[in-house]
Amino acid sequence: MLLEVDGLCVNYGHIEAIRDISFNVAEGEITTLIGANGAGKTTTLKTISGLRKVREGRIVFDGKDITHVPPFERVKLGISQSPEGRGVFPGMTVRENLDMGAYVRSDRKTAAYREDVERVFQLFPRLQERVNQTAGTMSGGEQQMLAIGRALMARPRLVLLDEPSMGLAPRLIQQIFSIIAEINEQGTTVLLVEQNAAQALRRAHQAHVLETGEIVRSGTGEELSGDEAVKAAYLGGDV
Repeated sequence: MLLEVDGLCVNYGHIEAIRDISFNVAEGEITTLIGANGAGKTTTLKTISGLRKVREGRIVFDGKDITHVPPFERVKLGISQSPEGRGVFPGMTVRENLDMGAYVRSDRKTAAYREDVERVFQLFPRLQERVNQTAGTMSGGEQQMLAIGRALMARPRLVLLDEPSMGLAPRLIQQIFSIIAEINEQGTTVLLVEQNAAQALRRAHQAHVLETGEIVRSGTGEELSGDEAVKAAYLGGDV
């Protein structure tokens, strides 16, 4: 397993946000966490990336216990995140945002670095068209593309995607999910947090349902798509 989350408990002050959750992410797969607002999905990703402290439990990445490893060291190890709300640097250009995503790298003047920039532009041609445009003047969909592209510039083995479809028009949602599948097909493991359960389950190899900080159901994407309780709660009775 590339990522192992074992007995994870996380608090916000005295409030228990995550209670004893355990799941694995296999290398080369897409794993998704679905659930309502406040279920603990974003907290889980922030804890894996090192932005929230662990109260109990452990996080193991590629056989190494990273429970108390600082966030920037986790990026160096191969974990990168595209945050909820995109979090682009609004006063910086597209290219500058991409360069910020690669801050842990020391090969910015090499052919390999240029190839990674080209990979992002191939995935998101709109970014190449706006390479010198400041991120704050871009549409929500373009900013989402930039946030994902920036995460990829760290050359992650595992990319954490937090609500990539939030606030997007249906046409753009379909495009974003197709690109997520392509990123995975190119060899990057994906841990996806998403409220659009139908789209997430359609592409996930493994899936988990979070409710009030606990995992209440697990299975393949196909299994949970067909689960009557999941369909009723998150899919409107249909996939």
